[in-house]
Amino acid sequence: MLRGVHRIAVLALDNVVAFDLATPLEVFDRLLLDDGTKPYDVRVCAPSAPVSARAFTLRAPYGLDELTKAETIILPGCHDGSAGVTPEVVNALRAAAGRGARLASICSGAFILAATGLLDGRRATTHWAAAARFAEEFPRVELDPGVLYVDEGQFLTSAGAAAGLDLCLHLVRGDHGSAVAARAARLSVMPLEREGGQAQFIVPEQPPAPRGSQMEPLLRWLEESAGRDLTLDEIAAQAGMSTRTLNRRFREQTGTTPLQWLHLARIRRAQHLLETTAHPVDRIGSQVGFGSPTAFRDRFKRVVGTSPQSYRRSFR
Repeated sequence: MLRGVHRIAVLALDNVVAFDLATPLEVFDRLLLDDGTKPYDVRVCAPSAPVSARAFTLRAPYGLDELTKAETIILPGCHDGSAGVTPEVVNALRAAAGRGARLASICSGAFILAATGLLDGRRATTHWAAAARFAEEFPRVELDPGVLYVDEGQFLTSAGAAAGLDLCLHLVRGDHGSAVAARAARLSVMPLEREGGQAQFIVPEQPPAPRGSQMEPLLRWLEESAGRDLTLDEIAAQAGMSTRTLNRRFREQTGTTPLQWLHLARIRRAQHLLETTAHPVDRIGSQVGFGSPTAFRDRFKRVVGTSPQSYRRSFR
C-alpha cells in the first residue's frame, strides 16, 4: 500500500490522443480515500507548448523536469506513434526509470515507451489495430495483442483507449487495495474487472488467396458452404485434388490449412449472428457448421478470447 501523496506525471507529446490523455486525469485526480484525502497528485507535462490534440491545442502547466520528480509516469498515445519521441524525451524517461519511477502506457503510448528501449525483452501490448506495425518497429519486444493490459512490474502497457481505464484501475488496486479501486471504478462507471481480453474486439482476419489463383473459387465455395459439416475429403473432392495436394497448395496460397480457414469463416459468421439475432448460442453453433455445442464454444473462446454468451452481452 502506498503512503502519502503519490505524484503522477502524464506526458503530453504533440498529436496526443485526447481520450488517452484524459483517462488517467479522471481516474487518479478524482479519487478520494476514506479520510477524504487525495492519494494522487496528477500533473500534465510536455516538452514544449502548445501541444496539438488534433481537435484542439493545449498548454501543459509543467515541462519535462516534472519527470524527474514523478513516481509514476503515464504515456498517452499519439496519433503518429513514436514520431514525437525526441532524444530529450528518451533521456528523461530512461533517467526516470533508472531512479525507479513506474512507467505505464495507454494504447499507442506503447510506441513511446518502446522507443526508449525499456521494453526490450519484455512482454507488452498495444491497440490491436497497431499491433502489426508495433511488432515490425520493435521486434525485441514480446508483443501480446490479445490482452487488455500487461503488468511487467515497473513497466505497464495497455491496449485501446478503454483499456487505459482497466490499467489505471489496476494501478489503483495495487496501490490502495480493491475497495479503493472499486470506488474509482464506480466513479468511471466501469467494472473493476472486465471479462475477456482485447481479442474479443478483433474481427478474425480471413487469409485471402491471390486473385485469379487456383484456390479462389474454392474459397468462395467454402464461404458459401461453411454451415455444412464439411470434411477435408469433401473439400479436396470439390477442389479436384488429393487431400495432401490440397493442404500443400492451400497453405502455399493462403498461409493456413483448409480446415483452419473454414473454422475462421464459421467464427466470423457466428460473431455476426450473436450481434444481430436472439438465436440461442447452441443453435448458432449448429447454424455455422459446428458439430457440437462444446466444439463451438471451445473454438470460439480460442479465437475470440471470450465465450459466445459474453461476446453477445458486450456487442449485441
